[in-house]
Amino acid sequence: MNRYPPWKYILLAIVVLIGCIYALPNIYGEDPALQISGVRQAEVGEALSNRVSQVLEGAGIAVKQVELEEGKMLVRFDDTETQLSAADHIKAALGHDYVVAFNLAPATPAWLTSFKALPMYLGLDLRGGVHFLMEVDMVTAGKQAIERYTNEIRALLREEKIRYAMIRSEEGRVRLVLRSEDDRDQARAVLRKSFPTLVVEEAETSGKPGMLVRPSEQEVRETQQFALQQNILTLRNRVNELGVAEPVIQQQGASRIVVQLPGVQDPGQAKRILGATATLEYRAVDIEHDVQQAVAGKVPAGSRLYKQRDGGHILLKKAVIATGDQIVNARSGFDQTSGSPMVSVSLDAKGARSMLKFTKDNVGKPMAVVFIENRTETSIVNDEPVKRQVKVEEVVSVATIRGVFSSRFQTTGLDSPKEAQELALVLRSGALAAPIEIVEERTVGPSLGKDNIRQGFNSVIIGFIVVLVFMAVYYRVFGLVANLALTLNLVLIVAILSMLQATLTLPGIAGIVLTVGMAVDANVLIFERIREELRIGNSPQASIHAGYEKALSTIADANITTLIASIVLLSFGTGPVKGFAVTLSIGIMTSMFTAIFGTRAIINLIYGGRRRVAKLMI
Repeated sequence: MNRYPPWKYILLAIVVLIGCIYALPNIYGEDPALQISGVRQAEVGEALSNRVSQVLEGAGIAVKQVELEEGKMLVRFDDTETQLSAADHIKAALGHDYVVAFNLAPATPAWLTSFKALPMYLGLDLRGGVHFLMEVDMVTAGKQAIERYTNEIRALLREEKIRYAMIRSEEGRVRLVLRSEDDRDQARAVLRKSFPTLVVEEAETSGKPGMLVRPSEQEVRETQQFALQQNILTLRNRVNELGVAEPVIQQQGASRIVVQLPGVQDPGQAKRILGATATLEYRAVDIEHDVQQAVAGKVPAGSRLYKQRDGGHILLKKAVIATGDQIVNARSGFDQTSGSPMVSVSLDAKGARSMLKFTKDNVGKPMAVVFIENRTETSIVNDEPVKRQVKVEEVVSVATIRGVFSSRFQTTGLDSPKEAQELALVLRSGALAAPIEIVEERTVGPSLGKDNIRQGFNSVIIGFIVVLVFMAVYYRVFGLVANLALTLNLVLIVAILSMLQATLTLPGIAGIVLTVGMAVDANVLIFERIREELRIGNSPQASIHAGYEKALSTIADANITTLIASIVLLSFGTGPVKGFAVTLSIGIMTSMFTAIFGTRAIINLIYGGRRRVAKLMI
C-alpha cells in the first residue's frame, strides 16, 4: 500500500529537472543591445563585426560583447545610455544596407542556451519593451493626393473628349491648359460635376486658357487624417502578422503614431516591417524605343527610364497596369519552374480588370515589376545624426506574357526567401497611405512605475512565504511536503511560459497567484481527508490511501470547471484577459500534477512501502 513503481519516480525526477533548466534563465536578467541584420543579401559576418567594432572604438564607446549567429549580429552594452549613443554612429556608418534595432538581449549562460532555454517575455507593464515613435509624411500624402487627381482629371477629359494642351501636378494643385475657351468652359462644368469638393480657378498659361484645380482646406485636412488613420490600421495589421502579444498602437498629435511592442522576438524584423513602405507596380516595357538613347538623356514622351536590380537600365511605359494598393492578398513561396523565391499575388476587382485588359492585348510582350521603397538614411554631420528620405525604385523582374490572366499571378526576381516573405507580409497587410519615418526608438520602462512593480512582486513573495509558514505549522511534515509541491508548481509554470516564449503581464501574475491558492486548496482537501480517516480509527497507511483516493474527485471537479472557464476566457477574451487566462490554464494543469502526483510520491517515500507507522505528523 502507498507505493509507486520506479517509473513514476523517474518521471517526476525528469519533470523536475526539465522545469528547473527552463526556469533558470529568468534569474539572469538582460543586457541593452543592438541587433544588426542585413537587408536583402547584405552579409553579416566577421567583416561587419570588425567594421562595427572600429566605428564604436573610434567614437569611444565601450562594448560588452559582440555575437554572430544565424545571419544577425548582436552588440551588447552595459547600460541604455551607451546603447543609444552607439545606435546613431552605427546607423550612420552602415547606411541602408543594414537594419539596426534596439533589443534587450537575455544574459543567459551558454550552457543553458545550448538547451534552447530562454527567459519568458515580460509585458510593457512589467519590464517595458520596444517603443517606436513614427512620423507620417503629410507633405508626401498631399503630393500623392494631387497625383491621383491629375491622373483622374486626365482620364476624365479624355473620356469627355475635351481637348487640352497640358495637365500637370504642381505644389498642392493641378494646372490645366485647354485648347480654347469652349474647352475650358466644358472642362469647368465636368470638373464641378465630377469633383464637387475641388476648388477650380481660371488661370492663363502662356496666353492660353487654363485652370488651377486644388482641394479645399477641409479636404486637405481630411486627406491628412485619412493617411494617419490608414497608417494606424496598416501598422496594426502588420503587428498582428508578427504575432506580438498585447501591442499598443495609437495616435499622438496630428501626425505621429506610437507603437509599443512587448516581448518581440526579433526587433530588427519588427522595425523593417513597421517602417516598410515597400510596394509594387506593374508596367508595360517600352520595346519601341532605344534604351541607350534614353540613358543618354533622350527619354521618349510617355515612357520613363528605370534601373534594374542587376545594375542595368530599362524603359517602361508611364501608364501603370496595377499598383500595390490593389493587392488584396499575397503569399510567399518558390516558383515551380525555376525554384526561385516568388510572391503569389491576388488583385481586387479594379486591378483584375486592368490586368485582364492589358494581358489580352499584349500576349507575347514583356511586363515589368517595379519595386518601390522609401528609406531613411542617417549620416553624422558635426557629431549630430542627420536623416533624409530616399525613394528607391528598381525593376525586380521582367517577364513575357505567355497567356491571359487577371486577378492571380506570380511575381519573381526577388533576392531571397526572406525578402519574399517580408514583401508578402507588407503587401498582405496593406500599403501605407503615406510614408512614415521612425523618429524615436528606445526601450521603455514599466508603464506602472518601478515602485509599483516591486511592490507587486513583493506582495506575491510575502503571500507565498505566509502560505508556506502556515502549511508547515498547521500540517507539519505533510505541510512541508505541500510546500515542496507548491514551489515546484511555480517553477513549472515559469518553465512552461519560458518554453512557450509567452509574454507575462500583470493580469498573468494574477492568474499565477490564483493557481497558487488553488494548489494549496487541493493539498488542504487531501490532508483534511486524511485527518478524518485517522479520527474514525483507520490505520495511518489506510488513511493516507483513502485521503488521496476520496479527495481526488473533488479536486478534479473544482479544477476542471475552472479550466473550462479559463479556456472560454482564452477563446473570447482579448489583451489582458488572455494574459490572465493563459497563466491560469497552465497553473491549473501544473497544480493538479504537483498537488496530487508530486505530494503523493514524496509521502510514499516517507511513509509508504512496508513501513510500520504508528503516528502521522499531520
